[in-house]
Amino acid sequence: MVPQNTRTLPLDDARATSAARTGPKAANLARAALHDLPVLPGFVIPIRPGAGDLHAAWARLSAHGERTLVVRSSSTQEDGAVSSMAGRFVSVLDVHGWPPFLAAIDEVIASASAPGTMAVLVQPQLDAVAGGVMFGADPVDGRTDRVIVSATPGGPQALVGGEVNGTRYALTRRGRLVGVEHDDGPAEEEGGPLTRVQLRALARLAVRAATVFGGPQDIEFAFDEDGRLWLLQSRPVTALAPVPPRRAPLLGPGPVAETLPDPLAPLEEDLWLVPLNSGLGEALATAGAVSRSALRSRPTVLTVGGRAAADLRRLGAAPGKRSHLQLLNPAPAIRKLAVAWQVGRLRADFPDLAARTGDEVDAELSAVPPLAELADAELAAALRWTRAALTSLHGLEALAGSLLTPEDSTTAAAQGLTALTEARALGLEDAQILAAAPSVLALIPPSIGPTRLPPTPLHEPETSPASAGPHPPKPSTPLAERPGTGTRGTTSGQTRAVTRTQRVETGGRGAVSGVGAGLGAREGLRLRVRWVQELGARLAWEAGLRLVSDGALPRPELVRVLRFDELVAAFEGGSLPAGLERRPAPPRTAPLPSVFRLAGERIVAESGPPGDGARPAGGGRGSGPVHAGPDAPPAGSVLVVRTLAPSLAAQLPSLAGLVAETGSPLSHLAILARELGVPTVVGLRGALDRFPPGTEVLVDGDAGTVTEGAA
Repeated sequence: MVPQNTRTLPLDDARATSAARTGPKAANLARAALHDLPVLPGFVIPIRPGAGDLHAAWARLSAHGERTLVVRSSSTQEDGAVSSMAGRFVSVLDVHGWPPFLAAIDEVIASASAPGTMAVLVQPQLDAVAGGVMFGADPVDGRTDRVIVSATPGGPQALVGGEVNGTRYALTRRGRLVGVEHDDGPAEEEGGPLTRVQLRALARLAVRAATVFGGPQDIEFAFDEDGRLWLLQSRPVTALAPVPPRRAPLLGPGPVAETLPDPLAPLEEDLWLVPLNSGLGEALATAGAVSRSALRSRPTVLTVGGRAAADLRRLGAAPGKRSHLQLLNPAPAIRKLAVAWQVGRLRADFPDLAARTGDEVDAELSAVPPLAELADAELAAALRWTRAALTSLHGLEALAGSLLTPEDSTTAAAQGLTALTEARALGLEDAQILAAAPSVLALIPPSIGPTRLPPTPLHEPETSPASAGPHPPKPSTPLAERPGTGTRGTTSGQTRAVTRTQRVETGGRGAVSGVGAGLGAREGLRLRVRWVQELGARLAWEAGLRLVSDGALPRPELVRVLRFDELVAAFEGGSLPAGLERRPAPPRTAPLPSVFRLAGERIVAESGPPGDGARPAGGGRGSGPVHAGPDAPPAGSVLVVRTLAPSLAAQLPSLAGLVAETGSPLSHLAILARELGVPTVVGLRGALDRFPPGTEVLVDGDAGTVTEGAA
């Protein structure tokens, strides 16, 4: 039991403003009181109280026991956090009389996390008609020009304890109401427990408290029966959302997630994303859509947390906006492009340019010898070539989307899916399929490491052939010449097989006989992008094997954490940097929001325009239970995904519908879904949250709607 002669400090005593002496909660109230903010009278029992007259202080504050008190914790461990009934430490309400008062003090002190950390704050208990919490800045949006108030009838205890949501008001710093939201959602009329006069009083208090404490405050408040406003607690607003710079670009994974859907290791970023950025930049500059100075100042595509993202406005993919050049979405408006005369000339010459480039890439790929035969310098040169080739291919593929009319031809993904399904039915393994029909690479994203093709509804391999040992040689391909040895010994032979079957043997310019035949200019370029990416991946793996053989790396997969320049330097006589095993490859990061900006390294999701962003991608109407997650979807289900990854192509024939949170109606997978008659809706924000697995939904790919309930 605390002795009666315990020392106390009134809240209006300057010594009470020391957080080390009275704890942050009491110290902040004392500081507010000294600056004439509306603080209830009270006193503090310091952390190390010494001798005094506790009974006299109690008698004055409680009117000799006639007034009810509240005894609150003020711990140095709380850091000023709200500590009422929802707090970390004990606070006791409705304290009436001397013995209960002493018991309450003992209870608060006993809740301390460590000796010498707890002060005790004593104030009259307020009979509030309304109360709540006020933030001097919007903690979600990071806006310091807003005051956010959550209020409820009575005292604020239920609200801070999480028992009720209360009414939420958004105010300007001058107290003008700009938004109100009740428990059941936004409201057109303000209503709620507070009047406009009270809201203006709160806004003035927020501004005054920010001046006193040097920044926006998280304030617990209450209005008494006379309408007087009281400050019950004040602490700095913590975890204030970062605010992106005023002209921060609008980013999102949509346009590039189909090509690079997974987190990228450093070497994968340098091999594939850097050329993508360069190629798109060249296309944008050639078409007169973006100046070269702007391209130098800011990338068009970049990695955020290891995941690929694009400048949505630059590529014409921003929600609610349309660019004069939509490189990755060749909508009819693109054909209205009016730029310099050379663009018109380029449009006329483009088919031949694309065909010649395809021929040159085919010839280079066909000339690649078995990788084990390459000298170190030749391997480094081959890696450099893949980056240069990808830059050209990406640029031409983007221009194809902006300069040419939409192609009436099959897609590389559709061709690959047909080949994969037929090969699975014949029982062929992955290496054999890749050798015979490398167009199946369009179904999977590039990755440095074992290549595993996706399962089809007809076939689910138990193990990855690429990781199970040497593949059976296929006599009709050079794979038979290089059977390989060891776990990854087939790398060279597989590359040889893939590149040999990519040759242009007959037909018109740009057509690929047998493999890739029937593809239009843009689809042919897309397929070659994927082939060159695969060559780069296998070259990188071969480099990893050699570095292991030389004792420079303990495991070949660690080659992924190298930057491109580091790897090339090592093959030109240099040494590898230290600490490679501590580098993440790839970083484990959550999927990116569909639309966001960057505030430093923090991702700040962007609020979309009115509506859910859904866009029709065709395929008719279909219904079924929602499936989400990495497992193969059951036949007849509606697959709901975040992005349109190429590997999903193998699952399309069995689906009743496809819904994606991002993506374009003219992406590879959306086109293939239409060809297969799978109802598809893209860009539906929050689809994964709105439609949990098992929910019966109706997908209308022509109207662009997804509704609960079967057709």
